[in-house]
Amino acid sequence: MLAGLLDASHLMPLDALPEKAGEFARAAGFTDLLIYVADLRRQGLHLLAGPNGAAPATARDIHIEGTAPGRAYQYGRLTASALREAAGIDWWLPIVDGTERVGVLRVRSVYDDARAREDADRLAALLALLIVSKRPSSDTLARLVRTEPLSIGAEMAWNLMPPSTYADGRVVISASLEPAYRVSGDVYEYAVDGSLVHLTLFDAMGHDAAAGLCGALALGACRNARRQGAGLAAMSEAVEAALIGQYGQPRYVTGILATLDTGTGVLSWVNRGHHPPVIIRENRWSSHLKCPPAHPMGTGLGLPSTVCREQLQPGDRIVLYTDGITEARGADDTEFGLERFTDFLIRHHADSLPVPETLRRLIQAVLDYHDGHLQDDATVLMCEWLGPRDDDTEPAAALTGLLNDPPPIPGSTTTHGSSQL
Repeated sequence: MLAGLLDASHLMPLDALPEKAGEFARAAGFTDLLIYVADLRRQGLHLLAGPNGAAPATARDIHIEGTAPGRAYQYGRLTASALREAAGIDWWLPIVDGTERVGVLRVRSVYDDARAREDADRLAALLALLIVSKRPSSDTLARLVRTEPLSIGAEMAWNLMPPSTYADGRVVISASLEPAYRVSGDVYEYAVDGSLVHLTLFDAMGHDAAAGLCGALALGACRNARRQGAGLAAMSEAVEAALIGQYGQPRYVTGILATLDTGTGVLSWVNRGHHPPVIIRENRWSSHLKCPPAHPMGTGLGLPSTVCREQLQPGDRIVLYTDGITEARGADDTEFGLERFTDFLIRHHADSLPVPETLRRLIQAVLDYHDGHLQDDATVLMCEWLGPRDDDTEPAAALTGLLNDPPPIPGSTTTHGSSQL
């Protein structure tokens, strides 16, 4: 099954994936295969129907909240139908690339045992790799994950930023951003460089296409300087130089540029006119990290950029955010506020929800508080430091909702036809 699908994938357009996956999945006892992808706002799942469409009875759009496929997506676990039919049992499985939740897979399995579940999980993993590898060249997928038109700024931002979730044995990183379809000046980035993890959050002035251009320019200048070996202060100066070179001084960007040394747990950061980072420790309390802020990048005020440092403990969560999170106002004109924001993260983490699901619910709570219409971009980037070892992956698997069962012993016997895996 996997070998055939992988061989076929090299010359396969994304539109052909559902049909080809269904064809090869039958070798392992799987029928009625359907692939759904999550939309940008992570509120719904949408059918990747292929060039010939889907059967009329097939649900093309499924809500994440309150549905069996939604639970598979939210919690990262196989969800089975309550009823078994003569032709088999229906399963919903998360489609996850690394730790990025792409969507869900529905299959009907002839077999109902551990090996069949393992085979289905591997099929979902391969589908994730294929979808993500073909995503940059597929307008079919780009349209499918949108429930409304994107602004120009949002079109640029979503194509610049890394996936919303990353994890290894040392860190779990997750981000969320709203308004997903009209975001203008907010952008985030993370990058792994040996033992170092770089975290960046920018908030460009304004809410128009020009703000999107500023955010894109800031991210590009920061990325370019970092990859040439620049330190945090020098990176922020490179962003300022790029903005002034392009615009003079009428446009500016605030931001946090940070680096976590996963070997030691030392967090270093520079504050360029932005809200300071928050640390959540032992899931009980939070604290602002204090550091003298320099001026916003692009204003040319000449204030020094101070690199500050904090020793973290394993399990500490670093939270970067923009003012659209805390300054969203309810019907009574009360702000959502920093205390409500951090309490939400603490409570939902205590519920053992996967980190991406916590942030999905946070953004929904902010939207609900603001009656569904934000006046400013609301972005959060969270990084939990687990410790120095990249091979100790159990904690990261638990935090991201990944199944982490040990692989089968080579040469072990199977009791059904899914040996065609």
